[in-house]
Amino acid sequence: MFLVLEDDSTIGYGIKYSLNQEGFEVLLCTDCKTAIERLDSGADNIDFAILDLTLPDGNGYDICKRIKSQADIPVIFLTACDEEVNVVMGLDMGADDYITKPFRVRELISRIKSIIRRYERSNNMGGSKLQIKDITVDFGAGKVYKEGREIILTALEYRLFLTFLNNRGQVLSRNQLLSGIWDVSGDYVNDNTLTVYIKRLREKLETDGEKLIETVRGRGYRLN
Repeated sequence: MFLVLEDDSTIGYGIKYSLNQEGFEVLLCTDCKTAIERLDSGADNIDFAILDLTLPDGNGYDICKRIKSQADIPVIFLTACDEEVNVVMGLDMGADDYITKPFRVRELISRIKSIIRRYERSNNMGGSKLQIKDITVDFGAGKVYKEGREIILTALEYRLFLTFLNNRGQVLSRNQLLSGIWDVSGDYVNDNTLTVYIKRLREKLETDGEKLIETVRGRGYRLN
C-alpha cells in the first residue's frame, strides 16, 4: 500500500487516482497527525511513501525519519522548493527521490516504478555478501564493513557505491552515476554535488595510498 501525504487535495487525489489506475492501493493523508496515527497503529501495511515536504502541522522530513526507523521502504518527497541543500538533506535522510511541483503525474509514476525495480533487485540479492579487499558489503542488511567495522553510509552514498559495484571495472560517466543513483536524469543535482559524494565515499572506504575509486580523466570514474 502507498502512503500519500499531501495537503493539497487536488494533487493528493490526482496521485491517488493515478496509482489506483496502476493497480496500487493508496492511503491518502492531508496532515502529519493523521499519517503518524496510521503509521503507529500498524493497521496499514505501507510499502511506499510519497511525502509532501511542507504541511500545515509539520514537514515530510519528520515523517520520513519515522518511516525509516520502522522499515526500509521507498520514499519520494514532493515539494515546491528545489534548492540543492533541501534535495541533499532529503536524500541523506534516506529518501529515494525528490520531485518538484508542478510535475507530470506520468513522470511520478515512472520514477515510482524505477524505484520499485531497484528495491526488487536489491531484495533478490538476499543475504549475499561481497568482499573487495578489506571491504565487505552485506546486501541483505544493506551494510558496509571495513576490516570488520561497520562504515555508516547515507542512503545516497550506499546507492552510489552499489552503482560502482554493479559496474566493477567499467568507467562510468557522471551522467551514468546520476542515473544509477536515481534512475532518472538527475538534472536537479549539479556536478559539484556528485563530486562531494564521491569524495565522501573515498574518505570512508579508502586506505591511505590505495585507491578504491579511480578518476579516469575526461571520462569519469571506475571501481578498481
